[in-house]
Formats: sequence, C-alpha cells, structure tokens
Amino acid sequence: MLQEAASAPVAGQGNAAALTQMGFEHLLHNFDTLGLVVFITLVIMSLGSVFFIIVNAWRMFNIRRRGDAVREQFFETKSLTDARRHLEEQPGWEPFSKIALDVTTAAEQHSSAQGSRLAETLNRSEYVDRALRQGVARESGRLETGLTWLATTGSTAPFVGLLGTVWGIYHALLKIGASGNASMDAVAGPVGEALIMTALGLVVAVPAVLAYNWLVRRNKSIMEDLAAFTNDLHGYLMSGGAVKPRIGGASKATAQARTGTAPAEPVRTPTPAK
Repeated sequence: MLQEAASAPVAGQGNAAALTQMGFEHLLHNFDTLGLVVFITLVIMSLGSVFFIIVNAWRMFNIRRRGDAVREQFFETKSLTDARRHLEEQPGWEPFSKIALDVTTAAEQHSSAQGSRLAETLNRSEYVDRALRQGVARESGRLETGLTWLATTGSTAPFVGLLGTVWGIYHALLKIGASGNASMDAVAGPVGEALIMTALGLVVAVPAVLAYNWLVRRNKSIMEDLAAFTNDLHGYLMSGGAVKPRIGGASKATAQARTGTAPAEPVRTPTPAK
C-alpha cells in the first residue's frame, strides 16, 4: 500500500515530463526527413499565400481607386492625343488604361490602312472589337494571378498536414512496439507531432480559401466594370466621339446599385390653387 502511494507521484511526474515533448520546440528538434519535408512544404504554401493575398488586395484597392478617374479622364478629354498621353502615364497594372490604349491603337491602325487588304478583310468595328476582346482576355488573366496558388493551397494543405499526422502516429506505434508498453513517454512526442501537423495544415488552408473566395468575387466585379467600359469604348470610337457615356450618372447609379440605396426623390413645391 505504501509502495503504491510512493509510486503514484513518480508516475505523475513522469507523465508531466512526457507532456513537455508535445510542444512545437520539441517538434523542431526531432524532425526526420519526411516530417521536415512536410513542414517545409506547409511553410512555402503559407508564404506564397500571404504574398499573393497582399499583392492582389493592394492591386484590387488601387484599381477601384483609379478606375473611375481613368475612364472619366479619357472620355472628357477632347483631343485623342492628350487622352493617349494620359493613358500612357498610368501604371502597368491598371487595366482600364491598357484596354483603352489597345483600342485606340487598333482604331488608328485601321484608319491608316484604308484601301489595304486589312481594311478589306475586317471593317473598323470588327477590328476594334477584336482588340477589345484581346485586351479584356489579357487583363482578366492578370487579375487571376495567384488564384491558382491560393486554390491549390486551400485544397491540399489539410492533406499535407494529414500526411504529417499519419507519420507521427506511425512513429508512436513504432515506439510502442519497441518499448513493449504504451506509456506516455513512448507516445507523447509522436502524438504531439501528429497534432501539430494537423493544426498547421488547417492554419495554412483556411486563410487561402477565404482569400480565394474574396478575390474571385472582387475580380468578377472588376470584370463587369471592364465589360461596361469596353461597350462605352466601342460606341465612342465608332461614332467618332459623338457617343459619350455619362460617367457621373453611371458611377452614381452603380454605387446606388451596390449599396442598395435608391435615388432621392426631388422635392416638389406645391402649386398654390388659383
């Protein structure tokens, strides 16, 4: 009886010491080859996701901030030469200016090719429309930069972490077989490694999935604006500048549609009865 009472605190102290082997520091000092590969893979996935999230969020914010100004400046400038100069001053990541440059260049090329085989094969409208579609496809591809990485990380990181989990449990079984008992000393380290790998996989995957869904939604909104802009460009160039979109009215209507607010009714002064 006294012997059992004396051995109980010793066992408790041994379990407490074994639990210290389940920490992240112990994991870093006891990696084998496969565990190290899994850990490095998760770190690379995480760093890549953070990079693409920051870059795409910054680009989305600036496209929204500069897009309306670029469109208004283009349609309000009386001289096409001045409009092109303004478009060329825009940064390379700004999509509206690049599409407008492509289209104005195509219109000028077709005008200078009157009487040639190009003008006979495609009329002005078809040639401009072709440049519009190519520009939109190019800018759409640029907007999707990094989305493949985020989607791949979000879908595979939990399974990469699961591989580390299975490997940690396998180590625990090996230690149980080698020692002949399932004491806490034998299984604490491998089980801790398994749990940490599972958590790392989820920590890497969840932000990637959330960022992917948010960026896809923002990309869709920008592509809708680009589609409206290309329609305005086509009508503007085909009419020789006679057909101009209502930038202020369109922007206000778009903002009201996004926020769900209706335009305020004008205040009417009652007419006095005669």
